Amino acid sequence: MAKNDAPAEKTGRLKQILQAYQMTRKSDPKVGLVLAGMFLGIVAVFVVLALLVGPLLVWLPLGVAIAFLATTIVFGRKVEKAAYSQIEGQAGAAASALQTLRRGWSVAPAVAVTKNSDIVHRVVGRPGIVLVGEGQPSRVKNLLAAEAKKHTRVAGGAPVTQIIAGQGEGEVDIRKLTKHVMKLPAVLQPSEITDLLQRLKALDAVRPQVPMPKGPVPTSLKGARQAMRGR
Repeated sequence: MAKNDAPAEKTGRLKQILQAYQMTRKSDPKVGLVLAGMFLGIVAVFVVLALLVGPLLVWLPLGVAIAFLATTIVFGRKVEKAAYSQIEGQAGAAASALQTLRRGWSVAPAVAVTKNSDIVHRVVGRPGIVLVGEGQPSRVKNLLAAEAKKHTRVAGGAPVTQIIAGQGEGEVDIRKLTKHVMKLPAVLQPSEITDLLQRLKALDAVRPQVPMPKGPVPTSLKGARQAMRGR
């Protein structure tokens, strides 16, 4: 990386964090006070410890470091909660959540879309093929079943799992969607995943292009999480 790139990268990270804070403050106006209070409270505890049992030059830096870490973790959780609140209920919200899956997962948003804005997204990873539907439950079940049949034909024996994103009985809340997918039993090896993706390309090549439903595009959760990870 060139030396001139470092200031630009730092500025980009600070901008991401500021945007994440502004987004969070819309749903949680007191977030700044809560974080500041937590930081100062932890530092105060270590200052008291320093006065009682040890030198300030040892306890104060330790307190600042722990306070910063704790505040960052809490801020990250609040950012994630605000981001989910922002996308919840919008068409494509499940796809936005699934995009936060890390390396080893392939996410294809909206492999099937109906005129009623029912959508099926596809995730491929070690558990095989995971089809995630969102929309009106009774219609989505039929759409998922149809897509499962198509995918089973080219899956080569890989499992095809169906999930409906939502808050009803038997559905998975989008806040828990990625964790639910990641906890599915791992049955495929990386080489098998590569082969499966190639077969799915053939399936996608013969299906018509389907646009995402009209309406606001959900804010991606990736930016918020990347800001918290310093990426």
